[in-house]
Amino acid sequence: MVPVVKPALRRGWRDLNTVQFGMAPAHALTLGPMDSATGSFLDLLDGTRGLPLLREEGRRMDLPDGHVDTLVSRLAGAGLLDDAKGGGPAADTLRAKKEVLDRLRPDLASLSVFTAEPGDAIARLAARRSLRVQVRGAGRVGALLASLLAAAGVGEVDVRDIGRVERWDVSPGGLPPESVGARRDEAPRQAVRRCAPDRPPRRGPTAPPSDGDPGFSLVILAPRDDVAVHAPAPATAEPLITSGTPHLYAGVVEATGVVGPLVLPGETGCAGCLHEGRTDRDPAWPRLVAQWRSGSGRSRPVRPCDVTLATTVAGLAAAHALAFLDGRLPASAGARWEVSLPALNWHSRPVWPHPACACGAGEKVSKGEHTAEDADRHETMGEQRSPMKLCREAEAARPAGTWRAHV
Repeated sequence: MVPVVKPALRRGWRDLNTVQFGMAPAHALTLGPMDSATGSFLDLLDGTRGLPLLREEGRRMDLPDGHVDTLVSRLAGAGLLDDAKGGGPAADTLRAKKEVLDRLRPDLASLSVFTAEPGDAIARLAARRSLRVQVRGAGRVGALLASLLAAAGVGEVDVRDIGRVERWDVSPGGLPPESVGARRDEAPRQAVRRCAPDRPPRRGPTAPPSDGDPGFSLVILAPRDDVAVHAPAPATAEPLITSGTPHLYAGVVEATGVVGPLVLPGETGCAGCLHEGRTDRDPAWPRLVAQWRSGSGRSRPVRPCDVTLATTVAGLAAAHALAFLDGRLPASAGARWEVSLPALNWHSRPVWPHPACACGAGEKVSKGEHTAEDADRHETMGEQRSPMKLCREAEAARPAGTWRAHV
C-alpha cells in the first residue's frame, strides 16, 4: 500500500487540535484531538512513500512506535485514505494509459470523495471500461446522455433509434449541426466516439456481442415521443424484464423532465407497475393513454423539449446510471424524479411494485419473499453484481469514535 490522503477533500484546522477534511457537509469529516507532529505527518501521506518508509519518517519525527500504522488504519477506516498503487490489474492498465487517465482525473477525484476503501475509486473507474450500456432514443436527451456516459469512461455505449436527424435534434453536447440528415443511430455513435477518452470497440448496428462478451449492464430508454416518456408502454420493456436486464427511463414531456424509474427486474416497480398504479388511482388513465398514443403520429411533429431542460435531464439520468454502474443504488430505483419549467423544483414520485403486474416484484413485496435464491439470481442480472448487495455496500456506516461528520 502507498497511502495518500485524498487530495479531493480540502483540509483545514478548525482549532489547534481538530482537523477538518472536506468542505461540503455531505462528505466532510473532522479528526481530533490531533497534535501538531501528527498534523505535520499528514503532509507525508502524498502517495510517494510506502508504509516502511513512512515508519522511518515517523521515527525521525519522534512519533511513538505504532503511531504511523494506527493513523493510517484510522484514516483508511474513515474513508479518507487512498492507495496510489491500489485498485488491481484493471487499475494498473488504466494508469498505463496516461492520456486516458488524464481525461478522467476529475471523475476519479469525484469517486474518491465517497468511496471508502483505499484504491476503490480507481478500481470502480477502471471497471467502467468493461461495461456495455445501450441508450434507446437519440433525441436531445438520449444523444447527450450517451455522450456523457462515454466521457465518464463507460467502455461501450450503444445508441439505437430510427429515422434521420432533424434540425431540432441539435443541441450542445449532443448532436452537432453537421449531423442533420444523418441516420439517427450512426450520428450519436460518432458523438460517443468523440467524447470517449479511449477508443471504444466498434460494432455494426445489428452486430451481437461476441462469445464470452457480457450483456448490457444497463439499458436506458430515452424516447423522443413525449407520450412514451409520460406513459411508457410496458410491452417495450418486456424483453428486458424477462432477461433480468436493469433499465432506466428518462425524457421530457411538455416542459417536464423525467428521470426514472430505475427498474431492477423482480425487485422494483417497472413500467407495468406504473401503469397499473395509475389505473387504480384514475380509472380514466387507460382511455387517455390510448387517445394520446393514437394521435401521437399525426400531431405536433416537434415536441416541446427545452434545450436546457433536456440537458438537465440527460445530466441527472447519466449520474443515476453511473451510480448504479459503480455499485450504488440511486434514488431513481423504484421512483420517478420530475422537474418542470419554470419553477424547476425536483420532486420524487414512487413507483410501487404492483401485484397485478407480470414482473413479479409486487407479488414478492406483498408476501415478503426475498430469498437467498433471489440473491443468487440477481448475481447474474445484466451479468453484474446483485443490486441488493450493492445497496448494502453503499449504506455501510463509517466508524464512530473521534471521527465524526461535520454538518
